[in-house]
Parts: sequence; C-alpha cells; structure tokens
Amino acid sequence: MNDRKLPSGVVALGLVSLFMDISSEMIHSLLPVFLVTVLGANALSVGVIEGVAEATAAFAKVFSGAVSDWIGRRKPLLLLGYGLAALTKPLFPLAAGAGTVLLARFIDRIGKGIRGAPRDALVADLSPPALRGAAYGLRQALDTAGAVVGPLLALAIMAASADNFRLVFWVAVIPAFLCVPLIVFGVREPMGRRAAARRFPIRRSELKRLPVRFWQVTVFALVLTLARFSEAFLLLRAENVGLGITWVPAIMIVMNLVYAASAYPLGRLADRRHRGSLLAAGVGCIIAADLILALAGNVWLVGAGAALWGLHMGATQGLLSALVADAAPADLRGTAFGVFNLVTGVALLAASVIAGWLWTVFGPAATFHAGAALATAALVGLLARPRA
Repeated sequence: MNDRKLPSGVVALGLVSLFMDISSEMIHSLLPVFLVTVLGANALSVGVIEGVAEATAAFAKVFSGAVSDWIGRRKPLLLLGYGLAALTKPLFPLAAGAGTVLLARFIDRIGKGIRGAPRDALVADLSPPALRGAAYGLRQALDTAGAVVGPLLALAIMAASADNFRLVFWVAVIPAFLCVPLIVFGVREPMGRRAAARRFPIRRSELKRLPVRFWQVTVFALVLTLARFSEAFLLLRAENVGLGITWVPAIMIVMNLVYAASAYPLGRLADRRHRGSLLAAGVGCIIAADLILALAGNVWLVGAGAALWGLHMGATQGLLSALVADAAPADLRGTAFGVFNLVTGVALLAASVIAGWLWTVFGPAATFHAGAALATAALVGLLARPRA
C-alpha cells in the first residue's frame, strides 16, 4: 500500500458517513423548529431530546467498541448500526408529538452508538499511523459534506412545498438506505483482526492498560463538550432573531460548509505540526462563536457564529479521534473509542439540558455566555498542561 494514499476502505467509510448524514441532517436541520412550531414543544424539551439522544449513542458506543475488540470484527457492528438507523428514519415524518420524536431519536442514536466506536477503530486499523490525521479528517469532511447537502435539500423542498416538514422527512429516508450496500461491498477488514480478539475488555484489568495520555485527551474532550452543546441551539437562535422557518436550514449549511472544507486540510496539518496548537486554535474559535451568538441581533451575526462553530469542529473533532487512536493499544481501540464517546456523550447530555434550561429561564444570551466560559476553562487547561 502506498503510505501516502488513503486506503479504499477509509474512503468507503467516508461515503457511508456522507449518505447517512445527508439523511440525518435533512431531518435535524428542521427538527428543533418542527418541535417548537408544529408540535408545541419548548426549548427545554428540545435540549432534553437532543441530550438524551446523544447520551444514548454514547452508552451504546462503549459496549459496541468493546464487543468489536472482543470478537475481532468491526464490520458486522457497522452493518447493524447503520441498518438500524435507516429503519428508524420513517418514524420522524409519522411523529404526532414530542414523545414520538424522542423515541425516534432514541432508537436512531442506538444505531449510531452501535456503529460509532467500531467505525472509528476500523479507520485506525486501516490507516498507517503517519496518515491518521488525514484519514479522520477525510471521514469527517465527507460526513460533514452530507451535513451541507442535507440542509440544502431540506431548504429546497421546504421552499417548493410551502413548508411541508413531513415531505422533507420522507425524502430523507432514501439516502439512509444506501449505506448498507456501501458497507457490504466497499469495506474489507484488514487480515489478522480476528486473531487479535481477547477476553471481554470492559473489566478493570483491561481498562488499566489504557495509558495516561488517553485519559488526558478524554478529560480535555469532556470539558470542551460541556461548552459545545447541541447545534439545535444555533437553529433556535436563527429563528429567534427573525430568520424565516423556510430558511433556518441555511444556518446548518453555513456551519457544515466551513466544517467540511476545513476538516481534511486541518487533519493533514495535524499530521505535520504540533497538535496542541491546533487544538488551542479550535477552542479559540468556539469561544468567539459563543460570544458572537450571545450578542447576535441579526441573521448575519448568527451566520458568522455558525461559521466559527464549524471551523472549531474542523480543527478539533478529527484531531481528537486521531489522538485517541494513537494513545490506545491496537487491541483496545474499539474499547478506547467507546469510553471516549461515553464520556463526551454524557457531557453533551448535560450541556444540552443546561443550555435548554438557561435559554428557557434567562434567554439565549445566557446559553452562549455559559458555553464561552466553559470553553475558556478548556483552553486554560490545555495551555497549562506539560508540553510533550
């Protein structure tokens, strides 16, 4: 294999992420506004639904990652996770109340949790160490390209159908079902994975093998995730300053265009430069985004905040995955990603619920000021650490 060329399996995994994200973001770019304006929910309900959904995915990831290490196989779990997510998509257009949306998000995120850690571990299994930043960057870039195309399609259908939310949700079913054949025919696990299987790794003796460096990355990501609550609040902020419902998905388009455009080049940069500096720059972006969103009085400022939010994601998300992959022993990668995603998922649950409560009680500005304060704490901790 050419060590400067990414393996075809990594590209196939990126395409799977692309199609699933087109489907998911067609729904999620409208879901908060659908909940508030059609189903009568409030911002706190949106925060609870988003937080519970992501925490569910996080709990599933820790077990699926460990199972993939235990059985020495990742692909069957990918098929199960993506297949389950595809089967739950029709629940969204059928929803008649917030409870149905919560159920749909819950089941959908179980699918995400089943596939998440094994997929991230498989990217590391397939990629040479010198290209891991680029590999995770490419997967994030294609994933986020789907998060651009999805809201664009949602916006176009909403404009053409006089704001028919349910029609958008039905169309979103189609790309989700394309993921399974892509995995079946496009992804091959590396030889020798089955031989690496050990006893079930969720036990103290196995977790003690995860090095201090892994736990440092995890604690940093926990604090940063507390500052980065659900992007649903970006959409609510846009609607709050007067953006018409038809055009609310444009905010996700702006954020994800920046995210998609920056993830791969910043991933390649992380393979060549000091990673701590890139992480610090990414945290600086989320602080600036939160401050702009707190003070925003018009759609243009919300768009600027969303763009900085996307740049933060491009600088940090793939890099954090690469740091986890580098720190974990090869036979515990699935478990390591599961633990990492569990910690950050619980943090996202807390962050989203707190953000919804702050929004409901004190208003939008308080939500984003709190995010800026927590991100500043993460930046101080990063800058104060001993330099490796």
